Amino acid sequence: MRLILMRHGETEWNAEQRLQGQDNSLLSERGVAQVKQFRPYAKALKPARIIASDLGRTRQTVALIGHPDAPSDARFRELDMGAWTGKRKPDLIAAHPEDYVAWRAGTFTPENGETWGIFRKRVAEGVRDWMSRTDGDLLVVAHGGVIRAACHEFLDLPPARVVPVTPGTATILHFPERNGAAQLEGYNIGSVAPDISVAD
Repeated sequence: MRLILMRHGETEWNAEQRLQGQDNSLLSERGVAQVKQFRPYAKALKPARIIASDLGRTRQTVALIGHPDAPSDARFRELDMGAWTGKRKPDLIAAHPEDYVAWRAGTFTPENGETWGIFRKRVAEGVRDWMSRTDGDLLVVAHGGVIRAACHEFLDLPPARVVPVTPGTATILHFPERNGAAQLEGYNIGSVAPDISVAD
């Protein structure tokens, strides 16, 4: 089976390079266009089941690809960024360059934030749960951090080695055996050019 992980379209905060975490902002006009451009891909992939994070930007995205009634699962929420929520990426890099690099690597947690280990564990639990209940391919509409956590868990690809996930694109993991190791089938797949500068 395949696990198809779609990142929501660009939001207003993404456009401002603000970290969102579990806060929310609406999709920007560009984000809406990204998702609409992805809709034919979602249809062509023919997933057997579609799930979404319960945050507003993913609910907006899953509705725009034609599945407004897809179930929500809070395990696919973005990483809780604690005191860094709402902060601009360039400002954090300027003020705390070493902490920012360590945070991207999963080895630093902002005050009141969620540790990478706990985050990775809840994402993995959600994936394994829905995969066990799905006959065929599973599409999860989620967040950049969720995709990086899944790559870490199922591909042993640490977050420091993964470029940012472009909004409105998909990452595809192929599982030759349901409970076996995954293979990376595609990353940042969609009709938009990869953007590695985007904030989570």
